[in-house]
Amino acid sequence: MSDHGGILDAARDWRGQNLALATVVSTWGSAPRPRGSHMLVHEDGRFEGSVSGGCVEGDVLATAAEVIETGKFALKHYGVADAAAWEVGLPCGGEILVAVQRVGEGGFPPQFFDEIAACAAKGESIHITTDLLEGYSRIGRFERADNFINRYLPPRRLFVIGAVQIAQSLCGIARAMGIEVTVIDPRGRFLTEERFPGVTLDDRWPDEALADLKPDAASAVVTLSHDPKIDDPALIAGLRAPTGYVAALGSRKSHAARLERLAAAGFDSDALARIEGPAGLAIGAIGPSEIALSIAAGMVKALNEPAAHPA
Repeated sequence: MSDHGGILDAARDWRGQNLALATVVSTWGSAPRPRGSHMLVHEDGRFEGSVSGGCVEGDVLATAAEVIETGKFALKHYGVADAAAWEVGLPCGGEILVAVQRVGEGGFPPQFFDEIAACAAKGESIHITTDLLEGYSRIGRFERADNFINRYLPPRRLFVIGAVQIAQSLCGIARAMGIEVTVIDPRGRFLTEERFPGVTLDDRWPDEALADLKPDAASAVVTLSHDPKIDDPALIAGLRAPTGYVAALGSRKSHAARLERLAAAGFDSDALARIEGPAGLAIGAIGPSEIALSIAAGMVKALNEPAAHPA
């Protein structure tokens, strides 16, 4: 699970108050939210996050209120098997199992939110295991049939190299997915807040910027400038880091020339194979917005692959 920023913010704001944490621990079929998704519930009815995209949240809120009041762990199954499926169920046809714990000792200790945040800040992942019989959680991997192990990944980050028109659309798509975006371009006249609202702007040379920003397995480096003086240093920095997705815009001919330059810089065939070039999935994209969509799709595919986040 990597989209937990809102949960961590709410846990910080509601520190010391009575809370319950709902977690998707199993899914079958067309489930609307993946395993590990959270919903944090305040005793006054406020909540952050989602376990189903809206289908069963009302019942989860009622269950959370009971858990806060009694302290008893709850395990709830939701599907389409009964006549009330359209009221409390998943009309999409999937099924989910949701664990609801009191936030506190004997349930989900509140300091665990701090541990998750600290690991995210360092670009590291953390495992938390929940006993689905007793309802308590502890840090670490504890393999057992009745345990659920949730892996919290660092936040996804996108480093866009080149403040071009495609970058404008790509930034919007990435932000809509909750990905932290930084646009890097030493050409100051391209790099303006008017053209790139709501994202971090960095006017350093890409190799210097990426050395400081440290891409990890949950990060993407995408070069769009068409200028080898700007793109090549970024690709070199991306390949020298455990970057989850490295891609370069350009034709097949320009990509072949790019690979020759990078091979001359000392990269072998395995390293060069990490670069998706031309960038993005082949969807017949036309125009900057569709090209940005294809690149975003390639990025999501790469970052969602199990190999991108080894256990």
